[in-house]
Amino acid sequence: MKIKNMWVVVPAYNEQKNISKIIEGIKKYCKNIIIVDDGSKDDTFKIAEKSNAIVLKHIVNLGKGAALKTGCNYALKQGAKIIIVLDADAQHNPNDIPKFVENIKKAPIVFGYRKLNKVMPFILKLGNWFINNIIGFLYNVKLRDSQCGYRAFTAEAYKKIRWQAIDYSMESEMIANAGKCKLKYKEVPIETIYSDKYKGTTVVNGIKIVLDMFFWKIFRR
Repeated sequence: MKIKNMWVVVPAYNEQKNISKIIEGIKKYCKNIIIVDDGSKDDTFKIAEKSNAIVLKHIVNLGKGAALKTGCNYALKQGAKIIIVLDADAQHNPNDIPKFVENIKKAPIVFGYRKLNKVMPFILKLGNWFINNIIGFLYNVKLRDSQCGYRAFTAEAYKKIRWQAIDYSMESEMIANAGKCKLKYKEVPIETIYSDKYKGTTVVNGIKIVLDMFFWKIFRR
C-alpha cells in the first residue's frame, strides 16, 4: 500500500537514537519521506541521509512548527496530494499510517488520538482535556486529543490550515484554521509509547497555546 503522491514529513531535533528506525518503518508504506533536521547538535542529519530519506536542515533550532512548515511546503512543491506528519521520537508508530490513508478518503484532515491509559502522564491528560474543551468552545472542532501530532491532510487542506506558529502551538493553530474554514475531519486511534514523559508540550506551552487560541479568535479573520 504505497500511494504515489503521498509524502510523510517528520520534524526531528537531536533524534539520532530513533530516526533510522522511524524512517525504516515509514518505508513500508511510503517512499516519499522528508526529515527536517531542526538544528540538531547530534548525528540526526547524517543518519537520516544514510537511510535514503530527503533531509532538509535548519542551521539553528527554530521549533516544531517551523520544521513542519518547511517539510510540508517542500512536499507541496514536489506535487504531494496527501501529507502525513508524525514525530521522530518513536512515540508514533509508522504502522498506523494505513489508518490515516483509509480515512483521508472520507475527509480532508485526519487527526490521530492517543487512547487514555495509565501510561499517559496525568499532567498531559489534564492539559489535553482542558485544551480540547477550549478548542471546541472557540472553533467548534470536537477532538479527543488536540495535541497529538500524528495527522494527515490533503494538499488543498494544507493550503487552508497552514500555520504561522513556529513552536508546539502550531498543532492548535492548525485546528483553529480548520475550524474557521469549516473543514470536515476524521479521527483515528493510534498507538503511542511514552519514552520520555517530559518531552513535548509543557505546562508553560499549554498556557501559551490557550492564550494564542483566544488571540487567533479575536484578531484573525
